[in-house]
Amino acid sequence: MLHKAVQVRLYPSEQQQILLAQTFGCSRWWWNYALNKSIETYKETGKGLSQVALNALLPKLKKEKDTEWLAECYSQVLQATTLNLTTAYKNFFAGRAKFPRVKSKNGKQSIQYPQNVKIVKGSVKLPGNVGVVKAKIHRPIEGTIKTVTVSKTPSGKYFASILTEVKGENPIVSEGKIYGVDLGLKHFAVVTDGEKVSKYDNPKHLARHEKNLKRKQQKLARKKKGSNSRFKYRKVVAKVYERVSNSRQDFLHKLSYKLVSDSQAVIVENLHVKGMVRNHNLAKAISDCGWGTFTNFLAYKLQRKGAKLVEINRWFPSSKLCSNCFYQMSEMPLDVREWACPYCGTDHDRDGNAAINIRTEGIRMLKAEGSAVSAVGGEVRPKMGRKSNLGHSPLITEAPSAYAAG
Repeated sequence: MLHKAVQVRLYPSEQQQILLAQTFGCSRWWWNYALNKSIETYKETGKGLSQVALNALLPKLKKEKDTEWLAECYSQVLQATTLNLTTAYKNFFAGRAKFPRVKSKNGKQSIQYPQNVKIVKGSVKLPGNVGVVKAKIHRPIEGTIKTVTVSKTPSGKYFASILTEVKGENPIVSEGKIYGVDLGLKHFAVVTDGEKVSKYDNPKHLARHEKNLKRKQQKLARKKKGSNSRFKYRKVVAKVYERVSNSRQDFLHKLSYKLVSDSQAVIVENLHVKGMVRNHNLAKAISDCGWGTFTNFLAYKLQRKGAKLVEINRWFPSSKLCSNCFYQMSEMPLDVREWACPYCGTDHDRDGNAAINIRTEGIRMLKAEGSAVSAVGGEVRPKMGRKSNLGHSPLITEAPSAYAAG
């Protein structure tokens, strides 16, 4: 089974916007209540509340005078909220995410419908009292609809993310190029296929809008808290952030699609972005790049095609290693952009050399796990015939001969 997600724009009527706002509010309140209840129970007993135990609280709350409005909310939305909260707890205890946070009415709002959503004549029919919502469905919805997440952005736009299940097996691609990708700040990505090195400049999306954003944020800060004027102007600021986000997403989608379209594998470094943003001088620039989002885009696009994403260890010395003879430099400061190998004399561009080494290491990993890959773009063996300083010998991807002893 294959899972696909399609995001469509919704255009609810005024009455439907009121109903969705009520549902957002019920879901948000229940999340915060359940989170607080779980924390209190853990403090008293040392144990949290399970999904079943939390859902068992809902019937009583719907009958109480202060919270009887919960009964007006579609019940499965609240149960989906419970499931998301328990999943958030599991991710926290597994070290995959931070502790679940209280939800605010000022941020992005979302609810989830686990079933009974239908596509009716180009519109989305939501269960409960919302009904048929006008939508712009830009591509066919294939397969069986599993869950639909309806969201409202801070700028006031409505979207539905439709997750479907399609019958079929994952395809397997064994032909195409193998790309090595070195991610950076000056150049967002330096890519090699073994024959040539391509550089893609960093668009610096946030920096382009920084002056405009600063001016609008200052104007927002001067408005009285709680006033209608402040509430309206928050949307103006949100639209600038949305424009930055959309331009970043567009760039990342286009570049990831370009790499995936003719490849059998893409090799990247497993960067520790969370640790890198602790450098306060580079934190904003690193966050603006979206390296993690780019890797995620590559992953699902490659999986859908049947190709592979290979992540090499972040400690692999891709910048310090000579891609010609595999001599390893002891140090390589960030300000050194070009260097010459002291062993073979080859001149290197820092980022281009790193991309070549990333590709070589990725091919070695693919070979080691027994994957059938055809290396496209020339050999990756050292031309000097010298053994690598690494703990392993780089594998030849095309020539069958073994390395000569150095």
